Amino acid sequence: MTEPAAGKSRYIIHRLRWWIGGALFASTVINYIDRQTLSVLAPFLKVQYHWTNSDFALIIISFRAAYAIMQTVAGRLLDYLGTRLGLILSVCWYSLAAMSTSLAGGLRSLAFCRFLLGSGEAANWPGATKAVSEWFPKAERGWAVALFDSGSSVGGAIAPALVIWLFHNFHSWKPVFLITGTLGFLWVILWQWLYYPPETHPHISPEEKAMILENKRIEREAEAHAVTQDTAGKVRWRDLLKIRQTYGIILGRMLTDPVWFFITDWFAIYLVSKGFKIENSLMAFWIPFLAADLGNFFGGGLSSFLIRRGWKVLAARKAVIVICGIGMTLIAGAAFVSNYALLISLFAVSTFAYAAWSTMALALPSDLYPSSSVASVSGLSGTGAGIGTIISTWLIGRVSDRYSFEPVLVAASLVPLVATILVLVLVRKSKEKTA
Repeated sequence: MTEPAAGKSRYIIHRLRWWIGGALFASTVINYIDRQTLSVLAPFLKVQYHWTNSDFALIIISFRAAYAIMQTVAGRLLDYLGTRLGLILSVCWYSLAAMSTSLAGGLRSLAFCRFLLGSGEAANWPGATKAVSEWFPKAERGWAVALFDSGSSVGGAIAPALVIWLFHNFHSWKPVFLITGTLGFLWVILWQWLYYPPETHPHISPEEKAMILENKRIEREAEAHAVTQDTAGKVRWRDLLKIRQTYGIILGRMLTDPVWFFITDWFAIYLVSKGFKIENSLMAFWIPFLAADLGNFFGGGLSSFLIRRGWKVLAARKAVIVICGIGMTLIAGAAFVSNYALLISLFAVSTFAYAAWSTMALALPSDLYPSSSVASVSGLSGTGAGIGTIISTWLIGRVSDRYSFEPVLVAASLVPLVATILVLVLVRKSKEKTA
């Protein structure tokens, strides 16, 4: 798309980078509403189609398989096409896929539609991470990542009320997918108008442009001394996979994302298994997701605070990772309680900790790699997360059908500790410039 000449600008948008961060937040909210629609409707669909948990797991896996494959592909395409065009294409794709779900008539067709949805939604996180690296200095990236990543918890909190309301008003699940799927096209109109690189944006202030470009210059100079200097200017996967940090980021997300997706994909079914009715349990959805929203900003805020106090960037990120890796272990307690308030509180603490941990994991590619490789590394880590989630989803379906959800909760409390240790060991930097 043609970029407008800077001289044609009629007005200035002050603090433009935060408006762009807000647009990335909105994209993530819509992304999660589209994917959570099925999870909220799952208890009703299970009754209508007589599905077991293992059957439902197959639908989730179809989404995760596409999501895992396309995270890496989308990251590469975003580095090639650019953030603006890449996100426009991906949001149009997954919005059409979400709407097409209304045409499904059973297990296989629903699985196919979810595969299409996952292939489009995969670009959101690599694209948002790349946008943050293009517009924000390192000291602000924790906050910026927290802002867009918090859209997942906000979308997850909005979806239950919206979906249940639409379902009961239309007395059918099919119009629900059609209506929620249209939201992405509204976002594309906003993004096409709002987003350009800072170098050519028609509405950026001279002060903000100078600040961003100066920070980019400093980062380019720092890359000459960084561990990842041999990847500068390259986006080849084989080059990135020679770097130890890449594996730390991939394995970290591979082992922690399944915890979050267990909650987003299975929480409605889990509540029903505990004897709670979905229509009367909307607060149970809101509290863990809102806690996750707070966790995003806690992680981004704490790491940015430590950086401003003189901590090295990587040390600040790791401090949050350690605290929150321990915090995620509390989800095991939900296996042994039946009290509604206590149960939801344990999930809330765990999602708070997960979201802060995830914010750090999403910020690491922009901390450690040049801008030309950020989306590629983010995509590789997303593929690792997808593989971990596919395996965990299959196991959740089998274990919950044969036993219960209790073993799943215990495992979900232990695996993040392994992820935390791997990040501490593998993600290192010999020379680092504080932001």
